Amino acid sequence: MSFYNFENTDPGEEDLHYMKLALEEAKKALAEDEIPIGAIVVSKNRIIGRGYNLTERFNDVTAHAEMQAFTSAAQTIGAKYLRDCTLYVTIEPCVMCAGASYWTQIGRIVYGAREEKRGFISKNANLLHPKTVLKGGVMAEECGALMKGFFAKKR
Repeated sequence: MSFYNFENTDPGEEDLHYMKLALEEAKKALAEDEIPIGAIVVSKNRIIGRGYNLTERFNDVTAHAEMQAFTSAAQTIGAKYLRDCTLYVTIEPCVMCAGASYWTQIGRIVYGAREEKRGFISKNANLLHPKTVLKGGVMAEECGALMKGFFAKKR
């Protein structure tokens, strides 16, 4: 796990730093010909979980980046609730992952690009835990470009 000191920095810098790391996770998915979505879970400036899409490798439709990161984080801290944590994910979570975030009671979700077709916001924006803070659009262009490039090659 890694640690980064954000003392005396712009609060947006922290989100950019961790979204760049989530993008690195997404690139791992891309290298494995998986849909390139990556996720990082952070607690007190420490990465406690990370993941990327593994649905093809595991032949499992639930093996999304967020689910991998939640499992990794829970194992790291030895608890299922992630109240004081932030999830950084390159694409807006789907309904399943938003529902899982509800059960983790994650404190904050920061996503990159919107997912108009399968994102939870267009389906049911009330899926998150009432105390979860949501922030979108962090590195949206870079996150979206990775997805567009992946699907352009598939067509």
